[in-house]
Amino acid sequence: MFALDPRLEQDTLPIGDFPLSRLLLSNDSNYPWFILVPRREDVSELFQLDVADQLQLWRETTELAETLKDSFDADKLNVATLGNVVSQLHMHVIVRKRDDAAWPAPVWGKHPAKPYSVDEVTFIRERLRSVLTNDFTFLEG
Repeated sequence: MFALDPRLEQDTLPIGDFPLSRLLLSNDSNYPWFILVPRREDVSELFQLDVADQLQLWRETTELAETLKDSFDADKLNVATLGNVVSQLHMHVIVRKRDDAAWPAPVWGKHPAKPYSVDEVTFIRERLRSVLTNDFTFLEG
């Protein structure tokens, strides 16, 4: 049974589900920072997914990245799986702008997280609702 790592659960806001992955929003309004977590048990590395799931994760990552680039007018997208702190496989998709708090450095550890307001989260959810495909299910919240 799939369970979200407690650290991801603590530091993110649930947005919805693609066919394979749960989409989370990092609760740091310094950057539009999204995280895809494949809903598979005991997977910490990409190669541990079967080939079909690897391809699906890439499709979901690509769709999300394209959506975010357009919706948030990104100058650059950072896409990565690291897992040094949270071993559960997860894909970061971070919108970067030349005027963001850490540009051009990586976002990790640069500034304390600035939590989103309820209105900001609602705005992001509505922005995504208008552009994500029919194979995405929004979670309430």
